[in-house]
Amino acid sequence: MSGTVRYWAAAKSAAGRAEEPYLAATLAEALAAVRAAHTGRPELLRVLAICSFLVDGDPVGGREHAGVPLTEGGTVEVLPPFAGG
Repeated sequence: MSGTVRYWAAAKSAAGRAEEPYLAATLAEALAAVRAAHTGRPELLRVLAICSFLVDGDPVGGREHAGVPLTEGGTVEVLPPFAGG
């Protein structure tokens, strides 16, 4: 499946971009591809470890990322912790 990873707040800053495409069947695959593509951005790798994720608007919560399917044309939102939150 192909879609878009969107970065917000500190994740956006650490990635150096607002979004990028993914080609993956699960959230785990998409995040592995992001990590592989950004090995030179250690801050992004650190931020990803503490982020929450929305897949097509639905919170992932504590679900295993390998069990979260992605859809064609879908969106993965990367949400770092926000102050006060």
